[in-house]
Amino acid sequence: MKASFNVRNMINRDNNILQLIMMTVLIFVIMTALSPDKFLRYYNFESITYLFPELGLLSIAMMIAMLTGGIDLSVVGIANLSGILSGVLFHYLIRDLGIAESGLMVALGVCIALCVGLAAGALNGFLITKLNITPILATLGTGQVLIGLCLVLTGGPAIVGFPDAWAFLGNGKLFGIAVPFILFLLVAAGIAFLLTRTTLGVNLMLIGSNPRAAIFAGLKKSRMIFYSYMLSGALASVAGIILSGRTNAAKSDYGNSYLLQAVLIAVLGGTNPAGGKGTVAGVSIAVVALMLLSSGFQILRFSNHLIDFIWGAFLLLVIVINAFKNREK
Repeated sequence: MKASFNVRNMINRDNNILQLIMMTVLIFVIMTALSPDKFLRYYNFESITYLFPELGLLSIAMMIAMLTGGIDLSVVGIANLSGILSGVLFHYLIRDLGIAESGLMVALGVCIALCVGLAAGALNGFLITKLNITPILATLGTGQVLIGLCLVLTGGPAIVGFPDAWAFLGNGKLFGIAVPFILFLLVAAGIAFLLTRTTLGVNLMLIGSNPRAAIFAGLKKSRMIFYSYMLSGALASVAGIILSGRTNAAKSDYGNSYLLQAVLIAVLGGTNPAGGKGTVAGVSIAVVALMLLSSGFQILRFSNHLIDFIWGAFLLLVIVINAFKNREK
């Protein structure tokens, strides 16, 4: 009873959630009608649970940056560099030193990946808060630097041959459920709690919705923004761990299409690009909707170029609709 009451309150508080659920159901019905034999296969939905987490985490990372009125265009670069540095470590330990694979080795790789995300996020935060560089320019620049560093480390080709325990993080199953999906649920629940039940989350919302009131309230705006980009970077590194585990490889250009999709999903999920509004639930439902749509496009054999065009057009449409809604308010 209490759970249903909370769900009802959430929907009433953010009507966008209900709209997203209806859109997701509509997409499911349309794709089922167009190709029921292929779309409704168990394998199709199982594959979504493996692809969903990495895009979902990048989208949540994008949402967190947008909460303060910014944006993080470096998330894909952070994800790839995290996987590549972990791969370099594994190659050194296993091939050069001859150390056997172990859980401790994988844990060390996870720590390195997370440190990459935190360091990259701290760099973004420093450029934005201390040097007053516009977020879109700061993160675009750091994203290019990170991609260049990826190329220097790999020389171009992908790094392959990760430990089995690392691959389990991207391809394994636990109680019949995809491990990446379980990781996403745990991380998403943690972020949702952080944004709704902690001082940091409330402050981030206030800074984005009313910067002047935040200053009068004595909030340290620069520090909050700095923390938000570090959190965004950490989430991107987790996405990089899952991506490299799923593909058993890491490369500088993996997930290039994810950047546009992450922005689209964050906005579609109800995040206000001007700041102050955004929910993990909205972003998660938007990811499901777009994953179903993408799966349907692939089943119908749409070209990748056409799909990229559709994502871009969809993003423009969502922005225009949101602009009209805000104008009416």
